[in-house]
Amino acid sequence: MFIKITKKKFDKNYIWHPYTSITKPLKCYLIKNAKGAILKLKNGTNLIDGMSSWWSCIHGYNNSILNKSIKKQLKKISHIMFGGFTHKEAIKLCNNLINITPKKLKCVFLADSGSVAIEIALKMALQYWQSKGEYRKKVLTLKQGYHGDTFGAMSVCDPENSMHNIYKKYLTTHIFAESPKCKFNNIWDKNDINSFKYLISKHSKEIACVILEPIVQGAGGMKIYNPNYLKKVSELCKKYKILLILDEIATGFGRTGKLFAFEHSKIIPDILCLGKSLTGGYMTLSATITTKKIANIISNNKSGCFMHGPTFMGNPLACSVANANIKILNKNKWKKKVKYIENYFKKKLIPLINYDKILDIRILGAIGVIETFNFIDTNKIQRFLINNGVWVKPFRKLIYLMPPFIIKKKELKILINSIINLFK
Repeated sequence: MFIKITKKKFDKNYIWHPYTSITKPLKCYLIKNAKGAILKLKNGTNLIDGMSSWWSCIHGYNNSILNKSIKKQLKKISHIMFGGFTHKEAIKLCNNLINITPKKLKCVFLADSGSVAIEIALKMALQYWQSKGEYRKKVLTLKQGYHGDTFGAMSVCDPENSMHNIYKKYLTTHIFAESPKCKFNNIWDKNDINSFKYLISKHSKEIACVILEPIVQGAGGMKIYNPNYLKKVSELCKKYKILLILDEIATGFGRTGKLFAFEHSKIIPDILCLGKSLTGGYMTLSATITTKKIANIISNNKSGCFMHGPTFMGNPLACSVANANIKILNKNKWKKKVKYIENYFKKKLIPLINYDKILDIRILGAIGVIETFNFIDTNKIQRFLINNGVWVKPFRKLIYLMPPFIIKKKELKILINSIINLFK
């Protein structure tokens, strides 16, 4: 039976949105369309997007090149099972990914979301050791980390300080090092690695892998840490022959000023997870990339294969738009755009540290983070910002900005001024 009520009331009463209650939901705004960095609400309000739809829409909305790629592919085939079939766009995408990532990374496993890419990476690490005749089941990771909302991913998120702490009794218990304290541009403090160094030494025979977010810890606290920390982690993983998984789902494809955040540390992971911006924010798609050696060891176990196969793995529409996205990125125009955003953030946001309510300001590439002393009233702040013509979604004590790379200068100015006005 069709429920005859207004769209807004139906949404509020029957649709469960992320990270909110069904009984007392956070307010949702009805969107009509979007173009570039502008979101147009049903009521006619235009909003400048400061979130890139959670890191993903790096080229903005309604991009003509990305639109064209999907329309072209739609006329051929929109989906085909990847078990027993392959297709041109998937082959092209995997080739593109191998070409833009370190030479060591040769084998690509496609999936349909970032969380699933993490699950795949963890399963690869576990199966790798099983194939070598060792039953290793522990993962070493960092406090204040975030890797997704599925069960395996939740188990490597901070068990105490993350949004998933209510599930900790149900999750596999892993090993958590203290998160890095040394900031990105600070002088390296060699003591910062002590917690990680102690734990990897103590548990080296039971650890299957290390997983962390390179340089930027995302939803766990938006911390931006010193590249030397990641370099030391890589050295310790090599010393103890433990696999290093890097979660570049949020940071990959230019967001930090490098194509991949691990480039700031000049290291190479054993397994790399990509997602979000992989398709320019158009469709859900992820990739887990590893070395030929690891793939061969996994493939030579008793089962003779890697036991994973998402229904929409290698979806042709998603692969086609991902290829178009990489083609845009390969022109390298994004570097200049990201640098401009970074410089503007530094010029306008850093002075806010003098405001009484603000604890810290963190900036890297097209990421701007304002941390307050007290928890934020999300609904109240969002109403203020929408009245000022911008879209930002704060959480806890953080107001963070990650606009599309293509944001216009006047749009960026309005976005930043609205944040400044918030604290006046």
